[in-house]
Amino acid sequence: MNYTPQMKNRLKRIDGQIRGVLRMMDEGEDCQQIVMQMTAARTAMDRALGLVVGSNLEACLRKQIESGGSTEELINEAVKMLVRSR
Repeated sequence: MNYTPQMKNRLKRIDGQIRGVLRMMDEGEDCQQIVMQMTAARTAMDRALGLVVGSNLEACLRKQIESGGSTEELINEAVKMLVRSR
């Protein structure tokens, strides 16, 4: 699988959010603000995960279709990956 710069940039942004949360904790910021930032980081991670799984699924489906194979198992595996991530 080819991981695009877009995928990597998303993760770098999430890394920055996590570092920001840790800094907020060190500075004694309000719990509500910290939880809000943690929620934003979790949402960003969920979206990044969806992008990676979706891109991988697309590439695998194209390859499977070209070889004349069944795509049902690939789709089921992708769905399982997304369900496990929650």
